[in-house]
Amino acid sequence: MRPTSLRILAAFAAANGMLMRRWDSVAAYLKGELQDGEVVYCHAPPGYTTYGADGRPRVCRVEKPIYGMAQARRRWQRSLFPWLREWGFTQCASDPCVFTAERTVDGVTQRVILGCYVDDLFTLYTHD
Repeated sequence: MRPTSLRILAAFAAANGMLMRRWDSVAAYLKGELQDGEVVYCHAPPGYTTYGADGRPRVCRVEKPIYGMAQARRRWQRSLFPWLREWGFTQCASDPCVFTAERTVDGVTQRVILGCYVDDLFTLYTHD
């Protein structure tokens, strides 16, 4: 989500009497999946380095996205965004990291706006 979108969502929540919460997704990047056929290697962390017969440090093949990996954020979003659409959220055309949903339950219309920024989810809603 763009910083401008976050400011607009905060102003929208204040103007419309909506509640706003921020959720930190713990280990969000570990929940993503690498694409089929995608192969990523990295150096071992300090203290875990092993060396091959040629004296060069060995590298590790990454099986899941990890923090610090350039593709990690996008891989997590590729897992999260389809799930949100399955649950009836509509992706915003101007910022693909903002989703909206509206439902009427017992005659009361409930609106939810969700913004994704890195591994944080900002939620605006009308009723508890």
